[in-house]
Amino acid sequence: MTARVLVVDDVVANIKLLEARLAAEYFEVVTAMNGPEAIEICARGQCDIVLLDVMMPGMDGFEVCRRLKASPATSQLPVVMVTALDQPADRVAGLEAGADDFLTKPINDIALITRVKSLVRLKTITDELLARAKSTGIGFDDVVDLAAVDGASGRVLLVEDKAATVDRVRSALANVHALEQETDPQEALFRAAENDYDLAMVSLTLAGFDGLRLCSQFRSLDRTRQMPILVVVDPDDNARLLRALDLGVNDYLVRPVDRNEMLARIKSQIRRKRFADRLRDTMQTTMEMAITDGLTGLHNRRYLERHLGVLVQQAVARTKPLSLLILDIDHFKAINDEHGHAAGDDVLREFSRRLRKAVRGIDLASRLGGEEFVVAMPDTDGALALLVGERIRQKIAGKPFQSEGANSIPVTVSIGVSSLLSANDTPQSLMKRADDALYRAKREGRNRVAVAA
Repeated sequence: MTARVLVVDDVVANIKLLEARLAAEYFEVVTAMNGPEAIEICARGQCDIVLLDVMMPGMDGFEVCRRLKASPATSQLPVVMVTALDQPADRVAGLEAGADDFLTKPINDIALITRVKSLVRLKTITDELLARAKSTGIGFDDVVDLAAVDGASGRVLLVEDKAATVDRVRSALANVHALEQETDPQEALFRAAENDYDLAMVSLTLAGFDGLRLCSQFRSLDRTRQMPILVVVDPDDNARLLRALDLGVNDYLVRPVDRNEMLARIKSQIRRKRFADRLRDTMQTTMEMAITDGLTGLHNRRYLERHLGVLVQQAVARTKPLSLLILDIDHFKAINDEHGHAAGDDVLREFSRRLRKAVRGIDLASRLGGEEFVVAMPDTDGALALLVGERIRQKIAGKPFQSEGANSIPVTVSIGVSSLLSANDTPQSLMKRADDALYRAKREGRNRVAVAA
């Protein structure tokens, strides 16, 4: 894994040292010697992660971090604070300023590389989600800002078999997060798969079980793949820590665990998870909107055109029947003229509701446009399609439609039916024959079903 790392320090020797260490791991290094220069480089999108010295003249690292996190263009950029200050309060101050991590001078090589790799991995996932959001028409103005996401009131699963550690964690998280504890790793896996946890804390010193295996299992299941994992390791257990990060663990704490640092790291991971979840939900909603008719909730014409061809190909390949209905609400213009367009919209919504109830789940019901609808029915021959069409016609005509501000509105529908004739049939020919049958139904008096000749 490679990335562009921005090293910010006002001491040239410190920059050269970090540059050498990062270059040895094949990272591309960009440098800045003060806060304003660093902010400008980040704003131009010239880095993937920032190693930011705290003690700098003019604008210190805390202020640089706050400004980066306050800007929508750089709020997702991982920031690692680097300082000679080694008190837990200093680390917490950096994390509360928005930093994603904290390194203390002299910097441990393993801590440096593991933190950078872990945060770059997270940024890659976020960048992919943001790129998909942009491609679907969601701009930065539409995407919730990470800084605005709350990291409190999370649901945390602690996998730990040491009672003293459990008590300390429970005391620290009281009134901040809901903690659930499990001593059996396999039971923890089942619980995580069945519940929506915001984070899992896993001890790597479990008696009789390898905590790394549990982390691997969390990452292998669809239900838990996106759940943040925070491992607790013993001092100098670098080999297992490296392995944990290779498995996709998000963060770690070294014993003895500082309470404030633990709270800050849990908050940071929960915020990132909730941000990613919201972004995925936003994209899912956008994709559904792209294939759904906003008024009726049925699939739209774009979806129909894309999937009707697939249904035809599948029917031909499996030598199975396929039938198509085209439906047109009779005298719909008169409904709009007499009762108003709001009443017309109510009719379209109720028509769609009755249509959905009259067809199967495997049938493709779509709004073609205006008052025209299409139903594609796999594994359905012409005789059965005629019966379905007649059932729909009766459901529409059997009970007047209701609309606010209007009296009951009688509605009828004309329907044309066509079926797959041969392996040479196409979606266009199927639609054409159903459309011809629809016009015949209208010519013959409407409120009827006609089958293509």
